[in-house]
Amino acid sequence: MLRDAGLTSWVLTDGKAGDEMQALSVADALGLSPEIRRVRPRAPFSWLMPWGLIDPQERPGRHNSPIVPPFPDVLIGSGRRSVPYLRFIKHASGGRTYTVFLKDPRIGPKAADFIWAPSYDRIRGANVLNTLTPPHRVSAERLAMARAEPDPRLAALLRPRVGILVGGSSRHHRFGPEDVRRFAADLERLAGTGAGLMITASRRTPPALREALADLTRRHGGFFWDGTGENPFVALLALSDAIVVTADSFNMVGEAAVTGVPILVFEPEGGHPKLRTFLDELKAKGIVHVFEGRLEGSPYEPLNSTPLIARAIAEDLARHRRALGFPDAAFALENS
Repeated sequence: MLRDAGLTSWVLTDGKAGDEMQALSVADALGLSPEIRRVRPRAPFSWLMPWGLIDPQERPGRHNSPIVPPFPDVLIGSGRRSVPYLRFIKHASGGRTYTVFLKDPRIGPKAADFIWAPSYDRIRGANVLNTLTPPHRVSAERLAMARAEPDPRLAALLRPRVGILVGGSSRHHRFGPEDVRRFAADLERLAGTGAGLMITASRRTPPALREALADLTRRHGGFFWDGTGENPFVALLALSDAIVVTADSFNMVGEAAVTGVPILVFEPEGGHPKLRTFLDELKAKGIVHVFEGRLEGSPYEPLNSTPLIARAIAEDLARHRRALGFPDAAFALENS
């Protein structure tokens, strides 16, 4: 995305995996090689974020400060605790550092030079880009490469091959015993039709569900990634004729939407209004369907917001650099 830029960059979060992944995804799409910086504000400073000040113990010059100068050309932050640090660095750099924030900073559009937020968030502004799906590292190019050299652990499975992306309990969802039983029963019905199941679980997947998934693939000849060997996530997406996703992760649904194959969503106990809006919009586009132990839906135009987000940032960054007096030759956008 950026050509011959030579720009320095940081990704700044409080270490949450989802926030860091999204920020790194945008940096990758921009062609940047960022340093990862993690803030660890203490109470009561953390309680007041994003509205308060940074923790004085993490100011530049303090032992183990995560924001030691020289400050970067581009700073990408995510998570409410990173907001005061973005604002501090913007001021301390004399306005030179270009700041990007992912998701709603809760303090309005002036929190950063550029803000991306999902369309179900309320924030709007001239410097705000809203898209339906979040940024991630799955791209059409990576999927094409995985299809060109298919993972032998997956390629031999019967078709239709169905990717099963399993999360677990989260702040808004709970996989109780009844959810585990219901999901396992739905997958059992699907496996009984002859579909080849390709299953990957997460660290949040309850042990009872993990064991049920492993047992299912042992009996039906599918594939269950137990964490050993190379992570087959992209290969799994690339070889899927349909994908079943648990509804506890916006990111997993967004990654699955790049494939263009039907997405079937299993919803455990709980939920959130933003998730409902997100899924309803995808259902209206014919991308998402409710999972009830069978395949349904048709192919659609793959949906990937990451290139759009990166292009908007790159164009605004170019304007920012020109306003600071950098010659056009020092910063250029690729046309592709």
